[in-house]
Order: sequence, then C-alpha cells, then structure tokens
Amino acid sequence: MSESDCIFCKIVAGTIPCTKIYEDEKVLAFLDIGPISEGHTLVITKEHFTKMDKCNSETLSAVVSVLPRITAAVSQAMQADGYNVLCNNGRAAGQLVEHIHFHIIPRKTGDGVFGRWPSFEYPQGKARELAEKICAKL
Repeated sequence: MSESDCIFCKIVAGTIPCTKIYEDEKVLAFLDIGPISEGHTLVITKEHFTKMDKCNSETLSAVVSVLPRITAAVSQAMQADGYNVLCNNGRAAGQLVEHIHFHIIPRKTGDGVFGRWPSFEYPQGKARELAEKICAKL
C-alpha cells in the first residue's frame, strides 16, 4: 500500500473526515469507525510507516509520549474498568490498514471483548533456543 492509497494518510491530509480526539505535529488520534467497544480510539503517526519496526525512533517516541494522556482520557470518559493498547503489525497479526497505529480499547469487567488469551507452555529447552535466535538478531 502506498501513501496515496492509505486511508490513514488521507485522514491526516483531511481528505477523509474523522472524529478527532487529539492532534499534534506528529500524532493524530481519532475514534475508530468500526469500534469493538465504545470509545475505541486509534492513535496514528502522521508520517506514513507500515509497521513499528519500519518507524523511526523519533516518531515512535512522539506517539508513546502521548499515549498515557490519551489512554487516561479515553478510559475516564468511558468509565472503563481497564483498557487494551494494541499495535498489530502485518496481516497475520490482524493489521488491516498498513499504516502504524495503536488501538486504545476501553474495557468493562466481563465485556467478553477478548475471550481467552491463547497461551501455551514451551517444551523443555525451547524457550532458551528461541531466546538465542532472537538475541542473535538484535
């Protein structure tokens, strides 16, 4: 997806409207048009980056620096019992718009938004093997 085809870039440019929550020179936050809970907010970089690992640290720092303020506002306004902050990277992870964005999802106790976390246990020695592979790429 190119910047010219990106719906979030069009929102940043003002050619597609949004219900704005927050804006500064690097960050835009607005209500998701397909929310999974009331107040579901998207926080995006104004500059086009497809994934977190493609985003420069200055821009990512700008997003992370405002996330506490935005999450607090969303959570308090929705009288949430908690909230999720998610950043999906790649189609396999559920990223539908190829422009880095964070979901703030206000939660109520027992809302059923995310059923069960699909956790499992590693077989003996597997965690160490995986950690070595990851560390070798740092």
